[in-house]
Amino acid sequence: MPVKPYKKRTRRIGLLGGSFNPAHEGHRHISLEALKRLRLDEVWWMVSPQNPLKPKRGMASFEARIESAKKLAQHPRIRVTDIERHLGTTHTAETLARLARCYRNHRFVWLMGADNLAQIARWNRWTYIFHTVPVAVFDRPSYSLGALSGRAARRFSRHRISESRAGRLAEMRPPAWVFLHTPLNAVSATALRSRGHPRRPWGRDNA
Repeated sequence: MPVKPYKKRTRRIGLLGGSFNPAHEGHRHISLEALKRLRLDEVWWMVSPQNPLKPKRGMASFEARIESAKKLAQHPRIRVTDIERHLGTTHTAETLARLARCYRNHRFVWLMGADNLAQIARWNRWTYIFHTVPVAVFDRPSYSLGALSGRAARRFSRHRISESRAGRLAEMRPPAWVFLHTPLNAVSATALRSRGHPRRPWGRDNA
């Protein structure tokens, strides 16, 4: 079901998009760190019907990925949503534009791992993302150095804020982004699949 807008006070929402194929502890780890470090009210997991940058082969059904993400999330402030299917959007930039119109009393922050910062320049209208919402990037093993020297980090280098100001990120006017060093969680969907993890009815990344 789509997330219903709140009609009262402004809420600070972290958005974590992806295939969640499968959902894993890395997603939950980032979400919990975001709730704490960014002072968010909620994190929404936006399960993508089909990521344009990932093949359909080997992708569990959308319904299975939604249900498995719900089983993994297990937190009152992490909400698993089918909002992209509801909005009919495919690319993150398009999704953010629609969300800004539908949820005018929310302040969104885009959440992603360092691996996605390293390759976000491949995403459709990627600079629009930085100009639409603040962005929080989370440290990931082996990706961070490359990500921080990559095209996106260089392009928006003067808009990077210090970690000490991360709690105010949701209130900042974009472009604004932070790189957060957190206790590392090396788990990824790719690693799980490469180890032959059983394909249960469960479930990243959205471009």
